[in-house]
Amino acid sequence: MPIGRLFLRTPKDGRAKLLLNGLLVAAVLVGFVALSVARVEGRYDFTDLWTYRTRLAMGFGMTLAFSVLSMAASLLIGFASATGSRSRILPVRYLCRTYVNVIRGTPLLMQIYLFFYIIGDAWGVEDRLVAGVLILSIFEGAYISEILRGGLDSIEGSQLEIARAVGFTPAQATRLIVLPQLLRRTLPALAGQFASIIKDSSLLSVISIVELTQTIKEVNAATFAFTTDYLFLGVLYFALTFPVSLLSRALEKRFAYEN
Repeated sequence: MPIGRLFLRTPKDGRAKLLLNGLLVAAVLVGFVALSVARVEGRYDFTDLWTYRTRLAMGFGMTLAFSVLSMAASLLIGFASATGSRSRILPVRYLCRTYVNVIRGTPLLMQIYLFFYIIGDAWGVEDRLVAGVLILSIFEGAYISEILRGGLDSIEGSQLEIARAVGFTPAQATRLIVLPQLLRRTLPALAGQFASIIKDSSLLSVISIVELTQTIKEVNAATFAFTTDYLFLGVLYFALTFPVSLLSRALEKRFAYEN
């Protein structure tokens, strides 16, 4: 086989060819990072991190817990907002659309400061962990709302008319017709949103929530190994998000849908 064809996509590509190209890209990226670190610091030293393994494990677990709780809460918020944005009651519709536009139109960092130091203080939300979950859930709920709204809009109204014609109640039509299709069409995107929640949780360190990023900050204050500490932080986040990315791709193939 000509060398050039090793790097071209064809319908009959084997696993060996795909693996070779994947390893090549990985080697280039790792080599670039290694060269950059060598030019800045000249060495790798992860031994100090082993001393703080318990704290790092706790920060890792806290980030995972925050992400799971926020995903569950944001799904509820997103579903309520997506449903409300289609409501015939205009104040409800406008409220949901305003929520989505405001949250998606402002940075998460600003929202963290606003909700924690102003709204949280005004309403007595003092627990940083509860505040962190609420802030992440409200932020991610706006994006999930749009995912679900798009999924609902893609379901043809004729299907509900047929369901009514054969005697389905609205609840039965929702449970047997709408929800299965909505799940099929939005699940891959929701899996990708979960990866975003994991990454966005790093910003909660600005209100001193001891998740993964805040833990690395505290460890770095003792080790002063900025480069290696934050490289390790990147590896830990990648360990959390890469399986979710693989799951998202698998779901896209599993639930591929054509009208």
